[in-house]
Amino acid sequence: MPSSHRPSPPPRPADRTREPDVLRAVFDSLGAGIYATDSMGRLIAANPRAERMVARPSAEMLGHDMHNLLHRDADGAEIPREDCRMLAVLADGRPREGGDEYLLRGDGTTLPVIWSAAPLELPGEPTGLVLAFHDFSVRRAAERQTAAYLEALEALTTRLTLVSEVSSVLISSLDVPRVLRKLGRMLVPGLADWTAVDMLTDQQDEVRRIAVHSGADPAAAGELEGVLPPLAESAGAGLVRALRGAETVLLDARDLAREPDAPLIAAHRRLFERLGGHSAVVVPLHSRRRVFGAFTAARTGDSPPYTDDEVMVLADIGRRAGLAVDNARLFDQQRHVAESMQRQLLTPLPQVDHLLMAARYRPAQVAAEIGGDWYDAFLLEDGVTTMVIGDVVGHDLQAAAHMAEVRNMLRALAWDRREPPSVIMRRLDEAMTNTSDAPMATVVFARIEGREGGPWRLHWVNAGHPPPLLVAPDGGTRFLDAGHGPLLGMSATLNLGLHWPDAYEDLPPEATVVFYTDGLVESRTRPIDTGMELLCRHASALARHGLEEFCDELLERMDPRGDDVALLALRLPRYGEGAPGDHTPPPSRGEPVRSPADPSRSAPGAEALDADEVFTRAPRGPDRPPLP
Repeated sequence: MPSSHRPSPPPRPADRTREPDVLRAVFDSLGAGIYATDSMGRLIAANPRAERMVARPSAEMLGHDMHNLLHRDADGAEIPREDCRMLAVLADGRPREGGDEYLLRGDGTTLPVIWSAAPLELPGEPTGLVLAFHDFSVRRAAERQTAAYLEALEALTTRLTLVSEVSSVLISSLDVPRVLRKLGRMLVPGLADWTAVDMLTDQQDEVRRIAVHSGADPAAAGELEGVLPPLAESAGAGLVRALRGAETVLLDARDLAREPDAPLIAAHRRLFERLGGHSAVVVPLHSRRRVFGAFTAARTGDSPPYTDDEVMVLADIGRRAGLAVDNARLFDQQRHVAESMQRQLLTPLPQVDHLLMAARYRPAQVAAEIGGDWYDAFLLEDGVTTMVIGDVVGHDLQAAAHMAEVRNMLRALAWDRREPPSVIMRRLDEAMTNTSDAPMATVVFARIEGREGGPWRLHWVNAGHPPPLLVAPDGGTRFLDAGHGPLLGMSATLNLGLHWPDAYEDLPPEATVVFYTDGLVESRTRPIDTGMELLCRHASALARHGLEEFCDELLERMDPRGDDVALLALRLPRYGEGAPGDHTPPPSRGEPVRSPADPSRSAPGAEALDADEVFTRAPRGPDRPPLP
């Protein structure tokens, strides 16, 4: 059965007689401007879109050289013919394209274009070129806008970075002059060609210039810094307005010329006479409470005048600097009060004939706090000299108050009970646990025992404290590690069954015993083992120095910063009246154990206690036999 499907007829050939019309329609309606030239670069055709884009009718353009008529740079200037990339197509027949060319419009403006050029081959004619181009102005404007945004963002980022760096510097130290000198240097050259910082003193009307920084004239600082004339009312003067009213003042050359001739303003004008300046900003350093001073930032030479944004940035920096100055002064006031309170709690050392004692206390250098460190030395009723070093947990006024409480309890127990250090320490722990809210504490409590003229021995107990250091006259050093027991305030004797053993050490003539708190040997950057090694090394080197110099130099070399430090040192004399080798035996049974301050000293109406009576209730340390 024949198939009902009939094959499709072959496609009809195109009517080539209509090709010119089709090409003309494409040429006219294409969404791009099109120019065609002959082999000499003269225009022979232009589509309507090209006419609209360059605002020129074809009738005025045909027959003219396309390059000379249209091709320009961004500013409208003519481009040398040999530099025209479009005409290069006529030379080698290779297509070209680009995105950085401009065509001259009929109104004299330039049109940025993105373009493509290719050879144009017409029957019987030499090869010309055809240029297709699009209006690139919208995209170019967007690029310019983006570039402007990026430039503004970069400037903002730079300023924010500067403000951030300034903030870091302002909180890096409590040394106000040092910080403000750094601030002045940081503003040059980003926001100023030179800066000056003027501060009000505690008398308020006195002004001192503490910093001048100029990249072009480094010697100006030494010549322009120093005390300035007193602050007086001078209407219209920028510096006075900043210091009196916390007002940021923008000045130009005319403003500077009109300022009054008051002494302080004349000193301010000398900055500009020496360093130059056509534009300046005077910024107060202030907090909510008061104005502390002002800094001047100026521009010279070809530097642009200050913009409103830059003035706002400088004003913000001044506010931040003022807050930093305010915080530093509050810190100083609080530390002065706290330090004065703690120093009042530290006892003057007793004068005990040939026994030399020296003490030092240094508050923490990096925090607005005091601690519970203390030293003490006093004579007991039986004439024995005691020495104490201790540290109550905490770094605040409460710690200092607890320190005073523990110190006074220890003093009372030592005076009233007349018992060995081990028993005194147990009673102190019980008292802290049951009658006080003082936290844990570490203590070394020591007695210096011996008759007048020597020999001497140290009898001590250690409640969790760094061990005393014995320094021989020849520089030998040894930590006195014996007598170590738990911290105070842990109820150790009740709950853990721990105790504090008595320890003894015969002291050689002219030796030094150093008691100290942990801040001397331990810090965040130095482990305690390293600190104790350094302590031995420095103490050994200072063994033959006078005791006052010994303490000063030891603190200087150890350089404690992270914590408060108490230091107590004992220097023994030569024994008897002879040379250092005159070392007679320790007191025998029945001989009084007294301080050389007063060999007959005893409680009124009471006979002096002998050694056996003093120590009958004391447990003996494992490293020392009973007294004979």
